[in-house]
Amino acid sequence: MTPTPPTTPGVKRLSGRLGTGSIVFMVIAAAAPLTVIGGNVPIAVGSGNGAGAPVGFLLAALVLLVFAVGFVTMTPYVRDAGAFFSYASAGLGPRAGLAAAFVALVAYTAIQVGVYGFLGWALGDLVTFFGGPTLHWGVYAFVALILVAVLGYRHIELSSRVLGIALVAEITVVVVLDVVIFSTGGAEGIAWSTFSAENVFSPGLAISVLFALTGFIGFEATAVFRDEARDPARTIPRATYLAVIIIGVFYAVSCWALITGAGTDGAVALAKATLAGDANMLMDLTGRYLGPIFQDITQVLLVTSLFACVLSFHNIIARYQFTLAGRGALPRRLGVVHGRHESPAFSSMVQTITAAVIVGAFALFDVEPLVGVFGSMAGVATVGMVLLMLLTSVAVLVFFSRNAQVRRALIGRAVVAPIAAVIGLALSLWLVLSNFTLVTGGSVALSIVLALLPVAAGVVGAAWGGRRRIGEIQVPDATPTAAIAVARAQDDMIDG
Repeated sequence: MTPTPPTTPGVKRLSGRLGTGSIVFMVIAAAAPLTVIGGNVPIAVGSGNGAGAPVGFLLAALVLLVFAVGFVTMTPYVRDAGAFFSYASAGLGPRAGLAAAFVALVAYTAIQVGVYGFLGWALGDLVTFFGGPTLHWGVYAFVALILVAVLGYRHIELSSRVLGIALVAEITVVVVLDVVIFSTGGAEGIAWSTFSAENVFSPGLAISVLFALTGFIGFEATAVFRDEARDPARTIPRATYLAVIIIGVFYAVSCWALITGAGTDGAVALAKATLAGDANMLMDLTGRYLGPIFQDITQVLLVTSLFACVLSFHNIIARYQFTLAGRGALPRRLGVVHGRHESPAFSSMVQTITAAVIVGAFALFDVEPLVGVFGSMAGVATVGMVLLMLLTSVAVLVFFSRNAQVRRALIGRAVVAPIAAVIGLALSLWLVLSNFTLVTGGSVALSIVLALLPVAAGVVGAAWGGRRRIGEIQVPDATPTAAIAVARAQDDMIDG
């Protein structure tokens, strides 16, 4: 028996013709690669394991690839566009599913609000750099919020095109910088010492892995767009693997390039100066190797990168709310499809209002945009996302454990990979929590409160799930024949 779509009465579905490239664009845009290269890399180098920081990005990518194996193996049997909510529901029941949904909403909303803070600061800095007026960061954040609201209200194809243009531009400038640095030999020759055991396994490796993980937030959102994908059974697995591999390799190579460009010792000093506010690792090296024109272009692209990031998360949150409304977990009005744009328009409007209220509160109380807004919200999101991936890996194990024949036929994908993911993610969660003040930039007490927000959301979600009748996510029996056929089809798809 092959997987069939759920037949829950009254559940409306979105539509679209998104291909693998379009979905990968939106997911990578959510990761905001230029922002990570300019922000996370200096932290990983300056506070982490120095020249060995690129390996931290590779290790984070490896953990997420292992997670993706179980995630993708279960994908054909979860035909709803709810990502973590749908997977947890199918494997562990509606209460666990709604707990995951509430955690996801808090995590995605937190990172989106955080990026609005970063964007408000970056846009203000850009305007003043070119001789414009000095305004509060909140003004610029709300300008971006209005543009996101307009794009998010319309069909997903429009957002996809906007994100694609912004993403190509920012990746291009970083790739050009990487190529020039490596081709010229950098400051002291190519930094092969990056991969020496002495640098890789220094005490700061945990911090490098931690800040690498924050750069991957949003990669699993491939499943959120399955109703709008051209061929979900092929597109979603392909987009998931491509997103992790492209993001991981891009981060690691670009981090290595910056270290090569500044020299092994110089990179650590430059990264620390960046963290102290006395330098800018990415911009300084761009000016050194590509000249002032490219330096100005990169500063502009940092703003477009942040805008692409908030637009992508806006679309993800709107679709989460849409799916939950269709299952009866949230007001049905959120599950309405716009007649002309075929978008979750009302859910998009609600998401805009939610973001406006939170961003407005931060601006009203004049919270510092980088450390106070971005740092604290990124911390909440990181804890939430690691918890969600842990829960999903457990759900995959439980889902396939119901059929012993499937377990034996797909033991590597359905058992070994999820167990390895649970171990890797548990270690990652420990790294996040044990270094949490570095992420939030706040006190221990504030960091504890922020770390507990996703946990509290999960508890509320589970309690809410026990009080409401949630529409069941219907999945076909995972028969050995179907499971093996799906696995082979995925192998052929990846090979092709």
